[in-house]
Amino acid sequence: MGREHWKKIWVGSAGNMVEWFDWFVYATFAVYFADAFFPKGNETANLMNTMGIFAVGFFMRPVGGWLLGRIGDRKGRKAALTLTVTLMSASAILIAVAPTYAVAGYGGVAVLLVARLLQGLSVGGEYAASATYLTEASDPKKRGFASSFQYVSMTAGQLLGLGLQIVMQRNLSDAALHSWGWRVPFIVGALGAAVVFYLRRSMLETEVYEDSGAAHDADRGTLKALWAHKREALLVMALTMGGTVAYYTYTTYLTKFLSKSAGMDKSTASLVSFCALFVFMCIQPLAGALSDRVGRRPLLITFAVGSTFLTVPIMTMLKHAGTFWPALGLALLALVVVTGYTSINACVKAELFPTGIRALGVALPYAIANALFGGTAEYVALWFKQAGIESGFYWYVAGCAAVSLVVYLTMRETRDIDLNRVEDEPRRTKAEPVPSN
Repeated sequence: MGREHWKKIWVGSAGNMVEWFDWFVYATFAVYFADAFFPKGNETANLMNTMGIFAVGFFMRPVGGWLLGRIGDRKGRKAALTLTVTLMSASAILIAVAPTYAVAGYGGVAVLLVARLLQGLSVGGEYAASATYLTEASDPKKRGFASSFQYVSMTAGQLLGLGLQIVMQRNLSDAALHSWGWRVPFIVGALGAAVVFYLRRSMLETEVYEDSGAAHDADRGTLKALWAHKREALLVMALTMGGTVAYYTYTTYLTKFLSKSAGMDKSTASLVSFCALFVFMCIQPLAGALSDRVGRRPLLITFAVGSTFLTVPIMTMLKHAGTFWPALGLALLALVVVTGYTSINACVKAELFPTGIRALGVALPYAIANALFGGTAEYVALWFKQAGIESGFYWYVAGCAAVSLVVYLTMRETRDIDLNRVEDEPRRTKAEPVPSN
């Protein structure tokens, strides 16, 4: 892979890292600011309200997927990526300065809600623009490896958020974290977004987009063009379902689960998540490179089988892990399984669509599935906990993986598809691989 390809991957990944830092610090610091925006009372109920607003952000993602996917297909991947990071910076600033319930009543909740809607809009487009950009910018024989850096950067963003949380937990009192400390990561996120905005202004467009002639197609990035690929769009939703639920369960929800259900103190729970996510980040390129050799389907099937049959025992044992090392071992096992999905899902989805509809084709179906399953995962988990049947959530995660398993077993292999292909109408509706030139 040449220097120019690495430059494109770096710039795309750096922005993705900041986007997901801002997105996930909301989840990781929610335990500290949940009580700041609602009346004093039931701690779990306030956390559920705060995570309900987190879920609302996901329901804005389909709008962001449509809007920014359309921009990505009509104006180019660079234009979409630059806009996403601008929106994320604005949302981070809003959360950082949001007034508490004691100061403005539910006015603070309103500011928090607007910020989450902006974040949802931004991330809804960022995922597809980043997935499309990283896939198109890579060597055709190394697309799995290159696109795996999407989750490397996403996880790096989480690690930065968790690392900052751990540092603050060790240097600030619990009262300070609840009072003002939780605002710090959002200020950091806003500053990071400003730096990435500068980097993305000078980023290079992908050759696949420039050479395809897609920019001159009147239907590019439209719902009409997406409808011609409705089978692929439904496929994206179905293959996302199990992966997104499992991913959010073992990443953003893990710290809360270990703290609220397993009885660990917050700092130990955060350290477990940090160490597990670091290993998870490092193995993404390895799995992506493996998919370039053996294909995408074997990794997806491995994830789905593992998640279907191991989720219930892993979550059950995590609840009773008690100490750092057993919890870390179980978390690593779960994330190794999830890697079969995360390392390659970006390129698999991008490989399903032609260039003129690729960004929207990935963005909108993925955002819908993520809103329905990923965005609600934590809320569903807390609902089961509140109802006194927490183990029901374990079966829910396993069931979602089982549905995706059926899809993985029946879908086509996408590894050898030529991204520069020009499809005629029959090809659009026929689920067969296109031979590589």
